[in-house]
Amino acid sequence: MLKKLISHPISRLLLLSATALSITGCSQKITSVNDTVRLAVQGTADVHKSAYDIAQLPYASTYVRINNQSQLFMVLALAESASGETITHAASKASAPHVSPPQLKWLASDNGMLVTQSGRIIKTVNLSEGNLLATHSNSADPLALGLHLATTPKQWQRSVDWQPGYHSGYQLDSVFVFDHAEVLTINGKSVPVLRFNENVSVKQLNQHYSNTFWVEQRTGKVIKSLQYIAPSLPSVEMTILKPFS
Repeated sequence: MLKKLISHPISRLLLLSATALSITGCSQKITSVNDTVRLAVQGTADVHKSAYDIAQLPYASTYVRINNQSQLFMVLALAESASGETITHAASKASAPHVSPPQLKWLASDNGMLVTQSGRIIKTVNLSEGNLLATHSNSADPLALGLHLATTPKQWQRSVDWQPGYHSGYQLDSVFVFDHAEVLTINGKSVPVLRFNENVSVKQLNQHYSNTFWVEQRTGKVIKSLQYIAPSLPSVEMTILKPFS
């Protein structure tokens, strides 16, 4: 439900507050808060951007739908390494494969934030229904390795912390199962994808739920996802329109 996000008009969702992180030097060249104000769209109905408009924006962008509410349009504010260093472009990882994938930060007007890594939501901040505080794992996320590859493990284990309540160190066991191949139409283009379901078990709570990831057939990059922020928090659907590059 995340009422704090949903109740705001799109124009307020896209507006970065005056306290937003400085991103001077980022390849997306967001030089001031006013840059994102120009992207505002009034109203709470589903937002749809034309392929031309998306291509013209100097930002990575995504559609976001929270708990089946109105579709939102968000832009990427900042890309950082796990150590907090600003990353200027996604290709920077290519020369250093041992480096963790960038953490992409999508900000709302009230400082609400979604943080994704390899297409997975790994942290949220300032959401009214609660927040995923941290995600920990001793092994690489199969999403980062590429689910399209036969060599990628299809089982994974991580622990998460979230609020409200004292939920710390809960173990999540995941099994990725290939569903089927299909073609998505995104930003006016046909994208061949492989659909995988991530079946998640939370033994400490005796709970089970499922996330879904659509990965590009050739690169394995997550193009679309439907995932739960945490076991007791809402689902978020994300569709990448213009990837971070």
